[in-house]
Amino acid sequence: MQQRLGLTRLDDGTTVRFAVSGTGPVAILVPGWVSHLELGWALPAERAFAEALSAGRTLVRYDRPGCGLSDPTDRSDTVAVELEVIRAVAAAARADRFDLIGTSFGAPLAVAWAAQHPHTVSRLVLYGGWVEGDRLGTPAVREHILGLVRDHWGLGSDVLTDIFAPDADAGFRALFARYQRESAPATTARRLLAECYAVDIADLLGAVAAPTAVLHRRDDRAVPLAEGERLAAGIAGATLTVLPGRSHLPFVGDTAVVLREVRRGLGLPPLEPDRSATLTHRQLEVAALVAEGWSNRQIAEHLVLSERSVESHVERIRTRLDLRSRAQLAAWFVATHPPAREPS
Repeated sequence: MQQRLGLTRLDDGTTVRFAVSGTGPVAILVPGWVSHLELGWALPAERAFAEALSAGRTLVRYDRPGCGLSDPTDRSDTVAVELEVIRAVAAAARADRFDLIGTSFGAPLAVAWAAQHPHTVSRLVLYGGWVEGDRLGTPAVREHILGLVRDHWGLGSDVLTDIFAPDADAGFRALFARYQRESAPATTARRLLAECYAVDIADLLGAVAAPTAVLHRRDDRAVPLAEGERLAAGIAGATLTVLPGRSHLPFVGDTAVVLREVRRGLGLPPLEPDRSATLTHRQLEVAALVAEGWSNRQIAEHLVLSERSVESHVERIRTRLDLRSRAQLAAWFVATHPPAREPS
């Protein structure tokens, strides 16, 4: 599957880039904190997540102003800007009515759109969202993280990655920390994170009319479950599905369960994992050594690779095969590559 890039403009001329994949009715994905369409498509876990949502839907993703491929902006009215972006992207996709998926910061923003434009939303799916941003941590914790992002963006991106993806391996965490830094400069990242903490949609929940599915991981380290419960309680007829896990990113941890519930919220059937996916020769070499219990450092020395390269190979293998751990990878390799029988 390939993504097709397009662009649209806001009333003030700001260029917004978006990507389209799949076929079927339009579903617009409102991004979380920061994003980058091209880097996200190159990140195996995020791409696999987007491709799974594109089976049965024309999935439209975008970079908000200041992030990724879109133009920077000096505007501080972030929620108003986001609503302009959704309107412009929907128009560019020629969609008068569409499904809306909001993840993380995208969830309260999607609620704001659905409340103000109820006639445009067929279904609303909210993952890892919140009602009031000031409940995401104590004032001291919020100020500490904002200061890290502003003054030490490298360290700040590492700290946030540990919060967002505690179940990911070291290879993914390194890639995702760099992904955040390349998605937005420190000043933009800090401004958007401050908006995450400032947003309050409590007064808008009652105006949402679309069938709504709220999904939240029970031990989400970034957003307490209580906020997901508030979202579901405030929207008439909304369902709440509590998922196991503590990672905030939907494409880390047990992504198959998240995808199943997101697709259910969109009225789509679950997808069967593709166990027939093929690996490259190098990936098979790495998988074989993982099955023998070798560490990434041992594999790197044996294959004359950097340890970072081995970590990336392992992450790609797990994503391609929809496996959650090295133990599962080892079991898959043993099951699919039995030792050749010695001649009798």
